[in-house]
Formats: sequence, structure tokens, C-alpha cells
Amino acid sequence: MGSAPREGQRGHARVSGQRLYLALPADARGRAAARAEGDPLDRAGGGPLRRRPRRRGRRGLPPDAVRPERAPAGPAADPARSPPRGATVADRRILLADADAFYVSVARLVDPDGAGKAPLLIVGGSAERRGVVTSASYEARAYGVHSAMPMARAVRLCPGATVVPVPWGACAVKSRQIREVLLRFTPAVEQASSDEFYLDLTGTEGLYESESLADTARRMREAVIGETSLSLSIGAGTSKLVAKLAAGLAKPRPGVPGAGVYVVAPGAEGEFMRRFALADIPLVGPKAQARLARFGLRTVDDVVRHDRPTLVRWLGQREGEWLYERVRGIDRSQVEPDREAKSISRDETFARDLDADDALAAKLLALSDRAASDLRDAGLLTRTVTVKIRDADFTTRQASRTLPEPVSSDRVVYAVARELLARLRVARRMPARLVGVALSQLVQQEAGTQASLFESAEPARETERDRQIARVIDEVRQKFGPDALGRGGTREM
Repeated sequence: MGSAPREGQRGHARVSGQRLYLALPADARGRAAARAEGDPLDRAGGGPLRRRPRRRGRRGLPPDAVRPERAPAGPAADPARSPPRGATVADRRILLADADAFYVSVARLVDPDGAGKAPLLIVGGSAERRGVVTSASYEARAYGVHSAMPMARAVRLCPGATVVPVPWGACAVKSRQIREVLLRFTPAVEQASSDEFYLDLTGTEGLYESESLADTARRMREAVIGETSLSLSIGAGTSKLVAKLAAGLAKPRPGVPGAGVYVVAPGAEGEFMRRFALADIPLVGPKAQARLARFGLRTVDDVVRHDRPTLVRWLGQREGEWLYERVRGIDRSQVEPDREAKSISRDETFARDLDADDALAAKLLALSDRAASDLRDAGLLTRTVTVKIRDADFTTRQASRTLPEPVSSDRVVYAVARELLARLRVARRMPARLVGVALSQLVQQEAGTQASLFESAEPARETERDRQIARVIDEVRQKFGPDALGRGGTREM
């Protein structure tokens, strides 16, 4: 084949689809693989899952944790998302490309004279509004600041830090740009989050025969840096689990530049895994850790000393099989390149609990406008609108409505959201500490436009004038900033 193809070379199919912030669903054929990512130990222990609930098999555990040798039933495998015929686990070439301090990096690009010049930078919600940290610069992390930490505490730990809001629109654009670059190397790209991308290069050895997997990863990284001004850390191995853990080792640390690329050679997975605590394995949550600690199991090394029957006797067959494989780096879940966005959401936790309906409606209006703007930035339409409210006693409630046709305009999204909020307030009236809106059942704009040509049971809720106004609003916000234009009631008094 000769030298490895460069990223612009023909012959690589392009896969559409994207994701903004939330979890990604698998399609019907990929659901068995998606279920394999569930946390059987937490589930069996009776605690809540740390990720969104997934459709489960018997006893709520991943079927492939019991009989990993059985392939999921279904139609013939899609070559863009499955290893080539005859490939074994040892043949797989899986990568995870993870953007370094993604939200911080994008905030610095958006505001080079402000956030761009602040070494101590925290991105997230306002401390006065009981916001939380979305991300922090590596310099701020050295003070103990981390994601999901209350912003008030983060500011106390790092009093000299600059705090800025998340530039959601710019993050969505940069996320798409990263994906577009990665698709030049392989059509098998799965977007796991706005800043994480799994790639499957299995079967591409002929294309890249003149360079090692590490060199391909470095070239991929350089291409992303050159075209997006964002740095990536890339881990590679024979499974998604190993690739994710390897990417973590490739990342920079406070005061220590990262290597950028970390490759685990086939056959070295067992030795590689022994350096980790069980808490480092994705989806082994606190409840699972507590349960395992009762058997003296806290590290991978603790577990690998025991054979499969012992783990099955202690934990049950499904849980024991699952753990036995994970601590050895075995993870048969496939890269799913055709996953689409599941939902887009916006919510706000208030500085003080709100009780007045008009105050809650004003907050919901602003959130609905931002979510609809994110939707249009992604080239998507929504059919289902969900409103969530968290009462002062921490009771969380939600209501949803599915529309006959997909929409994307601010007016229609808010109109539906306002109806849902009213329904929730009638059902239970007390001060609220949080309100949010989520848009789901997303489709591409082209698909949504075609669907609107057919008759529906109800009259269309969104007009061409709504769409024209939305486009004008987007243009103004893109030029002058996200807060440059808002409808009445969106600005705080």
C-alpha cells in the first residue's frame, strides 16, 4: 500500500451525527454493546446508577458480562462499526481522543484578552447563584478545584481565579470541528461527550502500514491542534476501557506537561491495568467500591489475585464475570459511529428559592431560548420538550410533551415549556431551587423539513416566520454575543 494516507485523502467515508452535552443512545443493533457499559456492581448493590438508566437484561445487568463469547443477535455487522471478519480482541485498534481542559480552552479562545490571559481560570456557574464548576485550568486544579464542585467552594480554594460562564455555543462548534478532523482518519468515530471521541482503526493496518499506531495518533493530534487550536490527549489499546485509561495517563497534570499519546500494546493490558485502583475503572461507583471493600478488594491488583470462580462466588455470576474481565482490560463493547444526539438541556440553580410564577417563567424563557439556540447551532430539530423543577425540599419533578412535528424556534419551545411548567406548579406549589428544560427526539433539520410536508393530526405549531426570526436572532448573537438580544422577560431585573 505504500505510505500512510494523510488526513485529506479520499477513500474515507464520512459519518454524520453529533452530540452536544448529554449521553448518547445506541441504535437497536448496538444496544447490547451499550448495555455492557452499565455498572453491574452498583446496580446489584442496590444503589442508583451513576449514569443515565439503560435498558437492562435479566437482573438489570449487562448480558455480555455473563457470556462474552456470544455475539449479539441481529443482522449482518456494519463494516463501519464492527471489526473486520476474523478479527479477535487482540487485533482491535481502539483510540480515545480526549480534548484537554476543553471548556477552559474554548473559553480562552472566545475571550483571548480576558480568560485567555488568566492562568487561574474556572469555567461554570456563578458562586452567588449556587453554581458548580464545569471545568478548571490545570493551574487552578493544583489548588484542589475540580469539576462538579460548588463554585463558592472553588473560589474559596482558589481566591485569585477568574470565573467565566461556559461558552456553550462555541463549545458546540469546536466539538463538531474536532469530530470532522477525526473522521478523516476513520469513519468509525463515536462521540462519547462534547470532548471525548472513540475511534476504531481495526483493519486499517494496510492503510497505515508505514507508521505505528502511536505515530498515527500523533498525526491525528497534530491535525486537530492545527485546525481547531485545541489540544488532545489520545489513548490507544485493544478496548475502549484500556483506551480511556491510557488517555488519562497521556493528559497534562498541574505543572507537568502530558505526553499527548499513550499506547498499550496488545498483550500488555493485564500489566497496564494493575497500576489502577478499582475506583479508576469507569462505572465502578462508590456503592460498588464499598461492596468490593468488604472482600478486601480495593485495587485491580487485589482482584487479579483471585480466580473467576471465587469472584463469581462472592459477587454473583454476572458481577463476578464483569469484574474479572474489566480488571484484565477486556471490554468487548464496540465503537458506535452512527449514534446521534439524544437531548440538549439547560437548567439553572437559583441563588435564592423562587416562588412567584412570573419569576420562574422568566427563568424558563431564558433557558428555553438558549436550548433552542443550541439546537439550531447543531442543525437539529426537536419533537419532545421536557421541563424539570426541583423544589426547595429537593424533590425533583418533570413533565414532557411530544409535538406532531419537529421544531426549533424560541417561541414554540418556550410556549410548550411554559405549559409544562404551569402543569407542574398546579400539581405541587412550593418554592423552587432549580428549573430546567430539555429537548429530545432530535432530528436533522433536513429530515425535519421533509417530515413537515406531510399532514399531521394537529396544525403545525411553528411557522416560517418563527424560523426567520430565529435565524435573525442567531445572526445577531453570533456577531455581538449570546446576551446581545433577548425576548421580553429574559433579562434579569
